Amino acid sequence: MPEPHPGNRPTLEAVAALAGVSRATASRVVNGGDGVRAHLAERVREAIRDLGYVPNPAARTLVTRRTGAVAVIIAEPEVRIFSDPFFSHQVRGISKELTAHDTQLVLLLVEDRCDYDRIERYLAGGHVDGALAFSLHTDDPLPAITRRIGMPTVYGGRPGWTDGPGPGEDEGVAYVDADNRGGARDAVRYLLAQGRRRIAHIAGPLDQTSAADRLSGYRDVLPGDVPDLFAEGDFTPAGGARAMAELLDRDPGIDAVFAGNDLMATGALRVLRERGRTVPEDVALVGFDDAESVAEGTDPPLTTVRQDIEGMGRMMAQLLMRTLDGTPEERAAVGPVITATSLVRRASA
Repeated sequence: MPEPHPGNRPTLEAVAALAGVSRATASRVVNGGDGVRAHLAERVREAIRDLGYVPNPAARTLVTRRTGAVAVIIAEPEVRIFSDPFFSHQVRGISKELTAHDTQLVLLLVEDRCDYDRIERYLAGGHVDGALAFSLHTDDPLPAITRRIGMPTVYGGRPGWTDGPGPGEDEGVAYVDADNRGGARDAVRYLLAQGRRRIAHIAGPLDQTSAADRLSGYRDVLPGDVPDLFAEGDFTPAGGARAMAELLDRDPGIDAVFAGNDLMATGALRVLRERGRTVPEDVALVGFDDAESVAEGTDPPLTTVRQDIEGMGRMMAQLLMRTLDGTPEERAAVGPVITATSLVRRASA
């Protein structure tokens, strides 16, 4: 069949006439509505195929009040997003799930605080049906923005105003997070089991709940005779290197390091070598994330705590789609999801 001329595009009225149904019935089938008998719905779908009918997106939006698009908001500058594999893995998971729901992904980045005015205008303008937001800091204005405009939102990571899964401030807040505290405990227990006793921790930025929870997990299992040695980094290799140098200056006898993510572990590894320490003989090193492009590419390969980053992205999108499309019972059940972590043993510890 030849392609129809744009000015001569088949209309919904033509679909209804060919199918022998009313325009309203054809519209319900096109827009996914209920209440159309199966044989009539099939006649409408046959007419759509025969005519090559394509719904008008603007008209469909007026009917369904849906745009078919979701905003993905990453509260980090562009240089971080494109240098840290965590973000690409999470966005990949989100994209796969949204594609399965025939929904477009609109990426919004935050370079500095003034960008939130632009993001609020965009969200309030009705361009998207919901938002997925991650890498938020504790003073981030985004949660207040989405609440103010009534935007359905799912967060990646525990928002800073919450205390953890359960009733109270978490009630009604949808987010997906890893068991950061439990994963940190596993890392430190593993190092203790190897006989390490001067275990340092390179924390991520402590205005992010993932970093704060990993620091808490590190402290949870330290015996009384093991000193609390930590320095704050920024989830980058450079931040890990700075924190490692600070820790060695403070305590040259460190025999193990638990880094808050794999990228900081690579920076720590470089400084340890520069200071003449061998890994793992002198200093055992454990990271967090199991971003394979990082953890398997270090020398030696990095022992790390694995979180299913791509799976967490998919789960975020699933929760949002349940909020948008689910039954009342499904929407009511949407809430915090904490995913398991596991220790992946390689040669660095």
